[in-house]
Amino acid sequence: MLMQKTLDQKLADMHANPATSRAFILADAKDADMAFGVAAPGQSPETHAGEARFKSLAEYREQIREIVQQGLVDIMLMSASSNDLLTIRERIFDMSAVTPAARANDASDVFVVRGGTYTAEPSQPFRTATLDHIQCGHVDCDDAERTRGANLGLYSITLNNRLDEDRATLEAYRQFRIEAERVGFRHFLEVFNPNAPHGIEPGDVPAFINDHIARTLAGVAAAGRPVFLKVVYQGPRAMEELVHFDPHLVVGVLGGSAGTTHDAFKLLHDARKYGARAALFGRKINHSECQLAFVQFLRMLADGEIEPAEGVRAYHGVLERLKIKPRRSLAADLELTDAAVSYGETSAAPAGTSTTKSITGGGTVSDAKKKNCGCGCEGKKPGGCNDKKPTAAPPADPSSPPDFSRMTTAEKRAYQQAKRDRIFGV
Repeated sequence: MLMQKTLDQKLADMHANPATSRAFILADAKDADMAFGVAAPGQSPETHAGEARFKSLAEYREQIREIVQQGLVDIMLMSASSNDLLTIRERIFDMSAVTPAARANDASDVFVVRGGTYTAEPSQPFRTATLDHIQCGHVDCDDAERTRGANLGLYSITLNNRLDEDRATLEAYRQFRIEAERVGFRHFLEVFNPNAPHGIEPGDVPAFINDHIARTLAGVAAAGRPVFLKVVYQGPRAMEELVHFDPHLVVGVLGGSAGTTHDAFKLLHDARKYGARAALFGRKINHSECQLAFVQFLRMLADGEIEPAEGVRAYHGVLERLKIKPRRSLAADLELTDAAVSYGETSAAPAGTSTTKSITGGGTVSDAKKKNCGCGCEGKKPGGCNDKKPTAAPPADPSSPPDFSRMTTAEKRAYQQAKRDRIFGV
């Protein structure tokens, strides 16, 4: 008997209690081999200056096994080939609460290959994977076999305000939905920002995306709708608008480029604050120094247990105790930088446009740095960060469910310290 999946439990709670549910879906996106090719697993620790050396596909898949075993993400998104090995043949998800998923299409704007220029051209629909291969590992599955593999997939679209290309993209998505419904395959919909926009001002992109989502799904009955969305976090206004439009539309955000640890933590925190109920991080997890620790702090942020700057400091503390050299100093890792808005890290902004806006959707990077004291006050203390130092608190009892709304920063830090010590054995 297969273990019940946290994804299904959380989706049920969100739809039963759309206004009050605290559930949050966290996914690791390990499907980058369908975009970046050899570079997908990330740089190897053996890399030297001037020498690009990447981890192997076997190492990439071993990281998938470890994160699934950890059990803190709700979804593990993979390529169809990794899904075939790990879900169908190795059966690593049978006794796990993590839901396996596979990338169901790879449109041309994810052809991020060395020397290629595809990401600069308007996205064209394309699918390498078949639903049969995702569900059972071969063509012409019979009904009994369809539960052997993943029964959830990511389908991505990129719209550029170009009628012919956008119509072809939406037609391909329609055909996919029909095929998926016939075989009982669920999907979540990823909507990238335009990769080669025509006639769209940068400030109009959030409204353009929101309107396309609402317009497209208006023609889709419940049986064919995505279980949730994956979109670029465009700031509070755009997120609140989409969530308010349909409380049963579960909105998730994509992680974008690697960036700093604070970039990742702040993105998740802010998206959740303004209504997002899911986050899918790929490169941000894969480029971290310690993926298990990074995922642990993402989970804490998703569950509202810790603030972003606190998380960065605590993450560096874990690296120090594990004797793992960080890629950045703590001060550098506490900085906020731009978030990428497409798979190939291109921007909808025209050449020459300033891109100093922070990932929060308002304010510049320099403004964010001024607020970044690392104490959790977010620059809100009237007298500044040194007006009152938090008093030390005894470690919280980790066996008792904490009430974070009543805890001071020092008490939360002590509780998380005790929790991390149990998890990492340090």
